[in-house]
Amino acid sequence: MTAPKKKLGRLAGAAFIALAATAGAASAQPLTAVELFTSQGCSSCPPANANLIKVKDQPGVLALSFNVTYWDYLGWKDTFGRQEFTQRQVNYEPPLGHDGPFTPQVVVNGSADAVGAKPGEIERLIAASPHAKGPALSLGDGKVSIGAGSAPGGAADVWLVRYRQGVVEVPVARGENTGRTLPHANVVHSLERLGRWNGQATTLPLPAATGGLSTAVLVQTPGGGPILAAAAN
Repeated sequence: MTAPKKKLGRLAGAAFIALAATAGAASAQPLTAVELFTSQGCSSCPPANANLIKVKDQPGVLALSFNVTYWDYLGWKDTFGRQEFTQRQVNYEPPLGHDGPFTPQVVVNGSADAVGAKPGEIERLIAASPHAKGPALSLGDGKVSIGAGSAPGGAADVWLVRYRQGVVEVPVARGENTGRTLPHANVVHSLERLGRWNGQATTLPLPAATGGLSTAVLVQTPGGGPILAAAAN
């Protein structure tokens, strides 16, 4: 009677390993990157901020708030604004057919955009946008692992994003939103280019996050082009 028990035990173990492998593969699947360019100094932005909050926990979605700086002159310096976030938005505009940046603006997978302030507008943009068709991408053990694939133009940028997961409320004392407390979802605190991907399987070191920030990595066509793959921990 002992042999059948051992066989059943081996079968159960194999099934568990297979299930664990499947779960690991699923967690490494690319995400749909939804970037909101917003500003605390813009009176049109709060509805888009609220819409991003509605999709931030949607399965398969990586929602990020990038606060820009070009409305600071109106009297309120955005507490999360960074010049590199402004430049990221500026880079998007020519490929998306715009003359210059505006807020709010939602960009999905680097290839489609909308204002994002109307009810359901971000959800509709996500549904209508093509899925990223880039390499396998995963984060773990202090490294970024990128699989082999086709790199448009021969190379893509690998971006490291540190963001505060969840919603933060920001009281605004001056400018167009004077007296309002504005919610922000998944606020980006830093953006850094980790390296390049040329289509070959690649591993890059992943610095440890600090200050309780979460990590996302984007593999993206240079010059504000489409996002080929996105992953988060």
